[in-house]
Amino acid sequence: MLKDMIVNKQSGILTYGMTPPKEDNTEEKIAEIAQKQIERLKDLDIDALILYDVQEESDRIDQERPFPYTTMLDPELYSNQYLHTLEVPKIIYRCVGKYSENELTQWVRKDADEQRYTVYVGASSSQQQVKLELADAYRISKLNNDNLSFGGVIIPERHMVKNDEHLRVVNKVKQGCDYFISQATYNVEASKNFLSDYYHHCIENEIEMVPILFNLAPCGSTKTLDFMKWLGISIPRWLENELKYSSDVLDKSIQLTTKIFEELYEFGLEKGIPIGCSVESVSTRKVEIEASVQMVKDIKVMLDRKRLVDVSR
Repeated sequence: MLKDMIVNKQSGILTYGMTPPKEDNTEEKIAEIAQKQIERLKDLDIDALILYDVQEESDRIDQERPFPYTTMLDPELYSNQYLHTLEVPKIIYRCVGKYSENELTQWVRKDADEQRYTVYVGASSSQQQVKLELADAYRISKLNNDNLSFGGVIIPERHMVKNDEHLRVVNKVKQGCDYFISQATYNVEASKNFLSDYYHHCIENEIEMVPILFNLAPCGSTKTLDFMKWLGISIPRWLENELKYSSDVLDKSIQLTTKIFEELYEFGLEKGIPIGCSVESVSTRKVEIEASVQMVKDIKVMLDRKRLVDVSR
């Protein structure tokens, strides 16, 4: 189903993303965490589960990280050993810079008869030392496994500065990217500017537009807000004030981000851009994780309602 939606460039792909547990946890603790996640997610009507490959990013910014960095389990290992009972496609993120060409080639060639999904992530900054560039990962995938559908990351905030995010996307599509997932979306203007330029460039050059999934992440505290800003998520001043001075930061963030996605989805419907949604919690606090799960359910209801209206037109 996910593969068909990607190939047919459909709107409304819905995913949930999460980070594997810390690598230094005991096996019993990891199994306990996995079981809790399975219970939360088993009844969610999602098209895929995203498992992130985390990199430190300390060379990206001088400010101290609000939450300390810790090494996480490999996302594919966590998927195969602990989440195999979740019968939903898994999208495995890969930070390609830490792999040699031989290492990545071996990984790409694994299980070549099975449909697999990945998102390749490049260096967090120009200062980061890498073994492979994104272009290398795309080339290796195209040469070695037709059943590995790979996507890329978009950063609409970068478009506000460089005005070329749409060109980056088009170039990556030419190299084989089938879909894209954004970082957490709080800036609707940046996202719409990107979509508008992407749309007009593709129309003018007769290029098919691929699915763009906008990431939503609830924010339940000022510390989570600080972490989001540290990650490079663009949060407009007015929206930051709405959160900081709200009597219920979490509820306010859910209202605002859901409204942002709805606006982006309708913008995509109007122009024929296949827009989807990916939800995650950047915090490990139970209340924020549970809020992200509820957000998936709410977005699913909204998507189904929009589809019915669109079909009836």
